[in-house]
Amino acid sequence: MKFALSQIKKSAYNEPFKFDDYVDVSELETMNNDIRKIQPVRVHGYCSVQGEQILCSFEIEGEMILPCARTLVDVPYSFKIEATEVFTTSSYYSTEEEEDEIHPVNGEVLDLTPYIEENILLEIPFRVFSNEANPENAAPIKGQDWEYVTEEKKEKTIDPRFQKLASLLENKQKDK
Repeated sequence: MKFALSQIKKSAYNEPFKFDDYVDVSELETMNNDIRKIQPVRVHGYCSVQGEQILCSFEIEGEMILPCARTLVDVPYSFKIEATEVFTTSSYYSTEEEEDEIHPVNGEVLDLTPYIEENILLEIPFRVFSNEANPENAAPIKGQDWEYVTEEKKEKTIDPRFQKLASLLENKQKDK
């Protein structure tokens, strides 16, 4: 979600610059977190200009799929986040402003996407639980480089390291 500074300043001269759009944040799925799937989120809010500072107040609404803490079943989790970010166009950016979380604007474009993603990541709950009556059947049993093995299946399969030994035992039994 990018806005030209000239567009914000022009619109914010009389009243705050308002925006309402959907943002694709599917990049969050590839990061090292619990988000399995996330649809484009709705972001709506306004920007107001106060001297060299731009105050952006917005709301993020959407739904993400997270794993159940007990069974790893997909659990839809709806969220609604209110956020306020402060940006500065001043070339005199100091460490004090960095501590106050005032973000510098590089160039003539204000990009809200990284701040939207950051706020979503901060709102991921520690754990979620499925409300299904029988979630065990819906839990994934196979994934990338892993597989759930039951006791019955474990007994039927022969460890590949011992497979040659099993063939030797079969040969001895045939000899008798």
